[in-house]
Order: sequence, then C-alpha cells, then structure tokens
Amino acid sequence: MTDYWLSKMFFDLQNPAAAAAYREDRASVIERYPLSEPVKQALWADDVAAVAPLVNPYLLRYYFTAAGMPDGEFIAKLRASRSQEETSDGR
Repeated sequence: MTDYWLSKMFFDLQNPAAAAAYREDRASVIERYPLSEPVKQALWADDVAAVAPLVNPYLLRYYFTAAGMPDGEFIAKLRASRSQEETSDGR
C-alpha cells in the first residue's frame, strides 16, 4: 500500500530548493509531514527496501538522488532488496 504523505514529501522534493533544504536539515523537512515512526526511521536509515513498497518507483529514485545517495548505491540497494524478496517468496 502506498503512503500518501511519503509520496507527497517525495513529490515536493522535486523542487531544487526543497531538495537542498532536505539535504541541509532533514529533520525539519520530515517533521512537516505526518509520517509514521517506522517510515521516519526508514528515511533516516536510507532504507531503500523499507521505503520502496510505499511510493511509486519514479518518486523513489528521485528521492534517493535528492537525498544525496549516489545512483549506483541506490540501484545496488534496490537489487539487494528485490533479491531478498524473491528468496523469502521461495522464487
């Protein structure tokens, strides 16, 4: 199930000024949105696997780019999370 407020935050961070503010003071930006504690913890941990099911893939990738994660690192984490899903599903 997607998380509206997380998606909204990711959408808002497409604005370059908002993305810069996020990189400068992540806490103040996160607190503007009514996110659950597990979602906040996933954001603080840069946990791609926890966040991926909650937003559309375009916003997911954009968010991690805006947050300062190198694209190669994002792709590696995404692939690892998908491999874990497949293993736990018995595929």
